[in-house]
Amino acid sequence: MSLRPGVTLTPIDEVAVLLDEHTGHYRQLNATAALVLRSLLAGHGPDGAARDLVRMHPGATPTAEADIAAFVAQLRAANLIVEAVDWEQPR
Repeated sequence: MSLRPGVTLTPIDEVAVLLDEHTGHYRQLNATAALVLRSLLAGHGPDGAARDLVRMHPGATPTAEADIAAFVAQLRAANLIVEAVDWEQPR
């Protein structure tokens, strides 16, 4: 997963701001969302992001995976991310 071209992530202490340069819209991310997004952008995938989240906030365990799936769905709906396609190689 990566940010769509024209979308920038600016960390501000523990929080962050996503700016869509094409529309001028921005989203402020709280510390938890910023942590999850950084994990996803680092290539950890949803499972790895859930582990990172639970490591920092053990109380998030019961809902971490569902919360991350909902967060990714929001990013996708806002057209802020580009997701890699896992193409099957011909044999």
